Amino acid sequence: MVKFNHPLMDNNITKKDILNVIKFLKKNKKRVFTQAEKVKEFELAWSRWLGVKYSIFVNSGSSANLLTLLALKILYGPGEVIVPTLTWISDIASVIQNNFKPIFVDIDPRTLCMDEKNVIKKISSKTKAVFITHAQGFNGLTQNLLNILKKKKIILLEDVCESHGAKFKDKKLGTFGLMSNFSFYYAHHLSTIEGGMVCTNNKKIYEIVRMLRSHGMVRESGNNKFEKSMVKKYSYLSPKFIFLYPAFNMRNNEISAVIGLNQLKKLTDNNLKRVNNLEIFLKNLNSDFYRTDYELKGNSNYAFPLVLKKSNLKNRDLLEKIMIRNGIEFRRGNAGGGNQLRQPYLKQFIKKINFKDFPEVEHIHFFGYYIGNYPSLKKQKILKICHILNEISYE
Repeated sequence: MVKFNHPLMDNNITKKDILNVIKFLKKNKKRVFTQAEKVKEFELAWSRWLGVKYSIFVNSGSSANLLTLLALKILYGPGEVIVPTLTWISDIASVIQNNFKPIFVDIDPRTLCMDEKNVIKKISSKTKAVFITHAQGFNGLTQNLLNILKKKKIILLEDVCESHGAKFKDKKLGTFGLMSNFSFYYAHHLSTIEGGMVCTNNKKIYEIVRMLRSHGMVRESGNNKFEKSMVKKYSYLSPKFIFLYPAFNMRNNEISAVIGLNQLKKLTDNNLKRVNNLEIFLKNLNSDFYRTDYELKGNSNYAFPLVLKKSNLKNRDLLEKIMIRNGIEFRRGNAGGGNQLRQPYLKQFIKKINFKDFPEVEHIHFFGYYIGNYPSLKKQKILKICHILNEISYE
């Protein structure tokens, strides 16, 4: 008898992806595999799909975070950035590494994203931006929040790394903020194995991020007029080696772009399958034991949220034991391992934390999980998972 097994992710790199790479390698007589024409092609295709003017392909979603906050610092100076307690470490790290002060807020249990009331409450004269994470495919925006940020002239940044294709008011997430970030990690909606994207409608930001991606070199800006002016200004430097910013090498490569272009063709259809899977999962999960009341409008689910209703450690340990026994792979704490305020890297930056001020993320931290959802997942397997979870005898 074959043991039941449910991993976090099915193989997201397809045979067709590999065949396209082989075809590209055979046809590329110049043997140029670093950032070149395919990267540009993927950036343009992604911009069209998302609905923005500019996209910059980088080597990871974490790099996208870092470059976004660095561009923010260059253009708008220091200050505070409001961030979620439930997110990936690189969102918070990018804030700290660019000398912004992170201001943490609790989450909305129905979206796992920042709670609107908490965000508004934390806005001050020092607030430079709100860096929202659209966690696990849920939309974290409200019209009220957008209105207030606009009124107070506070910049919105979007992390859409887990939510490719999710929408607010029929418009894709990642098109609302001044800048938005995407991750193309192995397990995400679209994968380039490793990779990420910075997106914006602002031409100046686009040119700055292009330079920051490539050592801060002026010739990477993509603006000939600007480049000529810098060559004239710094006439004592080699025209091809004018480094305007102390930046990084965060470029991606042609092979990853080829994979991205192929994966983009099926992204919308795959997202619909993920959404349908989530609906089956939540409809058949026992709402007496687990939270099922999520805000599903516009979602593009990344992974199934599995959150115990009761804060009971014995029940939690039993759930984990049953999932391990049945080969159901899981991650406790949902996005990024739960409450970021509990992570050791923050101890040197935040001295006093009252965890009672963050009750929703605290519950997710100790009693919340995610388990795998992917386009190849069949209905019968989802029902089997629900049956296993519903049969657990909780206190």
